[in-house]
Amino acid sequence: MAKNNLFYRTVTALILAPLVIGCIYWEFPYYNLLVLAIGGFISWEWSNLVSKEKQALYSTAYAISMATSVMLQSWFGITMMILFCSILVFIKSRQEKHRWLILLGVPYISIGVGSLMWCMIAFSYLAVLWLLIVVWSVDIGGYVVGSTVKGPKLAKKISPNKTWSGLIGGMIFAAFFGGLFAYIFQGDDYQYFAVFAAILAVVEQIGDLIERKVGAKDSSTIIPGHGGVFDRVDGLIFTAPILLISVLLYDMYIY
Repeated sequence: MAKNNLFYRTVTALILAPLVIGCIYWEFPYYNLLVLAIGGFISWEWSNLVSKEKQALYSTAYAISMATSVMLQSWFGITMMILFCSILVFIKSRQEKHRWLILLGVPYISIGVGSLMWCMIAFSYLAVLWLLIVVWSVDIGGYVVGSTVKGPKLAKKISPNKTWSGLIGGMIFAAFFGGLFAYIFQGDDYQYFAVFAAILAVVEQIGDLIERKVGAKDSSTIIPGHGGVFDRVDGLIFTAPILLISVLLYDMYIY
């Protein structure tokens, strides 16, 4: 069973990775459509994770708010839509058990997915590729080192398989490949990007734990061997806002 799952994971990754990288490289309109598709799937998956009654309503609210964040280049308009959808969801979920998780979906998905587009607009496709490489490195490093070294659990109650060694492994892999990517394409300040990548590795793991805290290891089964779309991009949508804010706050040049 494990071998079959590894086979599906490998084949799916070999198909999806070039597709995603191609959309990032060719930018508009391919990247825009990719981000909207990701946001749409996440909206559906999140609503199914947190509610058993009004999934259609919540997923629609998530999707509208997310699409506004991706397509509209107006901070006022985006803020107003997020606020409107948040109020709507809050009112409609008053009888729900996980009301605050349902409400969290609006800003979490809108800002997280929106940041993937804002990073492209504010910087370039290389910045998005760098973030993608970092997140992939965290996952690979965490799996390789964590499954080999094992040791104390990182958050046993939330995710029994995650270990401190896996976190450290993910940080090392992220720092190395993030720094290497920056050195190849930029040359200067690659040490900064290596350290920043290690910090984002921690942030990425927090994003993954949030998904587990919501109540599911796999948000869906739409991607063979990988689970749901949210499972694949939870780290991205959690780190993209951090990348955007950090670079703009410190006025650092990035690609």
